[in-house]
Amino acid sequence: MASVPTGLRLKALRERRGLSQEELSRIFGFDNRQTLQQIESGQRRLTAEELVAAVREFDVPLDFFTNPFLIAGEARFSWRRDADTPVSDLDAFERQAGEWIGAYRELRAMTGNPVSPIVHRLNLTRASSYEDATDAGEAVARFLELGPVPSRDLAQAMYDRMSILVLMVDAGDGISGAACLVRNLGAVLVNRNEIPGRRSYDLAHELFHILTWDAMPPERLDDGEGSGKLQKRVETMAEKFASALLMPSWLLRSITGDATDPAWLNATATGLGVSAKALKWRLVDLGRIDRGTARAYDDDLLVNNGGLVSEDREIPLRFGRPFMDVMATAILQGHISVRRAAALLDVSVDGLGELFGAHGITRPFDM
Repeated sequence: MASVPTGLRLKALRERRGLSQEELSRIFGFDNRQTLQQIESGQRRLTAEELVAAVREFDVPLDFFTNPFLIAGEARFSWRRDADTPVSDLDAFERQAGEWIGAYRELRAMTGNPVSPIVHRLNLTRASSYEDATDAGEAVARFLELGPVPSRDLAQAMYDRMSILVLMVDAGDGISGAACLVRNLGAVLVNRNEIPGRRSYDLAHELFHILTWDAMPPERLDDGEGSGKLQKRVETMAEKFASALLMPSWLLRSITGDATDPAWLNATATGLGVSAKALKWRLVDLGRIDRGTARAYDDDLLVNNGGLVSEDREIPLRFGRPFMDVMATAILQGHISVRRAAALLDVSVDGLGELFGAHGITRPFDM
């Protein structure tokens, strides 16, 4: 298991508090800030006394510095959430989600299958056009070989072809999901309780951020509040990319029908796993619907995912098969106990067994 980066975690706490290195050095009683610089850069470890002082000063559990699965200080997140969702709720969920991602990364390595350090990137910048983003979406759809219903196969293809982890989670009201970038790994979190069209869009949208993070780093809170002109442009590029990825032009050309008929839009969108409104504007971009006609639509006729969504709609299983496969292998090889795995996933031991069974994985422990 990789050593715990306590220096990075201390730096994350310092920056969250808004303290300078000089200020925190004084709190610790260091003669100069060079000592703290060495700790934060990993050149020097915290002593036991310093660790206790950090726990007391920042009011965090000791686990914050000792848990190998946490990725505080290492990871960058970009969240899609409603503007009125409390940031405190998001902070708490980010810590939990980060532990899932960190556990996946560490346990994969321990079971002999470390994540690949080779990552994919799109050759796009803020200076790229919306057409460039659209072309990139279509190119990725071809690369991933998504087939006639891209939304259905996207999550598995991201994992198989790009080593990007997709986690279906219970994120709480107002949180749609997130993109996360951490050493050697990109991950996407999707609120599994959203309607299908929203889930598909969020997944494709966050894939754009994973593939363009270095050139166009997204804001932590993607809620439209306070975003600058350049960031709003990046988000529009992400929308164009997602639309083209989920509804590539060659696929839509093969689907015939009256694009001005709301019933056709609803049925087609439902089949594609996208929203009817998104389909409408994609067809505008492709010239199949006049822009003026599209604006005159009564969008109330374009409901949810292109059709009425029943309360008993199919909801994806928690976490996803790749994540649960790693958990099962780690338990079998003795890298994590059953009780710790259950606590990590916030389920009982019985619930953990049921979760493995739901994913079609042989339960890796006896009840």
